[in-house]
Amino acid sequence: MKKSFQSIIYITFVIVTFIALAKSFMVYENPFDVYENPLVWLALIGFILVIVLKEMVNTIAYNKAKELQNEKDGIVPEESNAWIKRLLKSWTKAKDIEEEEEIVLDHNYDGIRELDNSLPPWWVYMFYATIVFAVVYLVRFHVLDGDNQTIEYNKAVAEAKAELKKYRENAPADLITADNVTLLTDDKDLGRGKAVFKLNCASCHLEDGGGSIGPNLTDEYWILGGGIKNVFKTIHDGGRDGKGMIAWNKTLKAVDIAKVASYVISLQGTTPANPKAPQGEKWVEE
Repeated sequence: MKKSFQSIIYITFVIVTFIALAKSFMVYENPFDVYENPLVWLALIGFILVIVLKEMVNTIAYNKAKELQNEKDGIVPEESNAWIKRLLKSWTKAKDIEEEEEIVLDHNYDGIRELDNSLPPWWVYMFYATIVFAVVYLVRFHVLDGDNQTIEYNKAVAEAKAELKKYRENAPADLITADNVTLLTDDKDLGRGKAVFKLNCASCHLEDGGGSIGPNLTDEYWILGGGIKNVFKTIHDGGRDGKGMIAWNKTLKAVDIAKVASYVISLQGTTPANPKAPQGEKWVEE
């Protein structure tokens, strides 16, 4: 009676839980998307684990009861792991203790006897595999002059650089670098550059670019080189170590740095109210 009651409870639990999970899956637009309904998937996994554990307990209990009954009846069953022992024996060719007399050599060292056992098949096959590998390696790298690790590395680096260059050429604006930056002349871009300049750069260069703490940006003289690429690099990486301006690459996006650099270039030839004396060397565009 007790077992029947437990079986009824278990079957009812399985049916009710299965129906509930099925309805839960039907609610979602993508029922099999783990990210959309993770809790339902966790419930499903838990449900499966309960069933598996229940069957494992039943199997263990059945085997234990069978062992007790066999012991009571005086029956000695065959070992359950006998096939494992047979497999190991076939892969080691080891002789049983009763058969070792057949392979004892006529050597005796202080009572220690030597057995003439064969090498295990797994060891022999691995040894043959190393010979095949050595022959292939010899032909590949010494006869056919194949690429060694250094050459393969250099090729991989060259391919990666080529792919990176190609990607940067078609990259979005936020991936602008000093190598691919171009001078912007559109009024909208220069207007954005002017706004960023006033907010971040005017405190050192003044709003008209005449220079204060920082150098004059309206003349032809540049400390770290003129032109859009040099100006972009200076803003992006910062000025001279210890006394130049900070690097703005952590504060400004690359697209904004390009617009600021273009705006700074547009200040060339303007007349600030109080220009600072020239610094650096005269820049001549190549």
